[in-house]
Amino acid sequence: MTGSLLVVTGPPGAGKSTVAHSLAARHETSAVIVGDGFFAFLARGAIAPWLPAAATQNAVVVDAAAGAAGRFARGGYATVYDGVVGPWFLEGFLAATGLDQLDYVILLPSVERCVERVVTRRDHGFTDVPATRKMHREFVVAEVAARHVLVDPPGVTTVADEILAAQSSGALRVEAP
Repeated sequence: MTGSLLVVTGPPGAGKSTVAHSLAARHETSAVIVGDGFFAFLARGAIAPWLPAAATQNAVVVDAAAGAAGRFARGGYATVYDGVVGPWFLEGFLAATGLDQLDYVILLPSVERCVERVVTRRDHGFTDVPATRKMHREFVVAEVAARHVLVDPPGVTTVADEILAAQSSGALRVEAP
């Protein structure tokens, strides 16, 4: 039995976690894979993931998270991945899931909105404004089909509705090469 995998990504402060949990709540059997949680497995020698020196580390962590997400999807769960998976990581992420396809959406509010959320949210360890700006810029300039990007997404319920409609129509689908 195969479920599905929907990757909800974007820069810090984009609303990924809120939207991911809202989407998962709409399914009878679901799982939310929180990508940031996999960085907590690094016991020593961790490098801030937004630094260039973290490229190898990030590849390992993202592969591990993708493997977990793929396993839940193959187990029949409507799986929502909440984390930073830039288009530059997407092909490797999909390969690491062991799936033939996934759905992919980027939430891209304005950089000011992302920064505001990062500095005002509670119960989240990430508060780095320069890193937020850097990652936002990376998503803005990334080469990705417009059908995968929600620019200035509205409220959570509307965004979840739009994502589910796009997912149902196949508009968010990415297939393995």
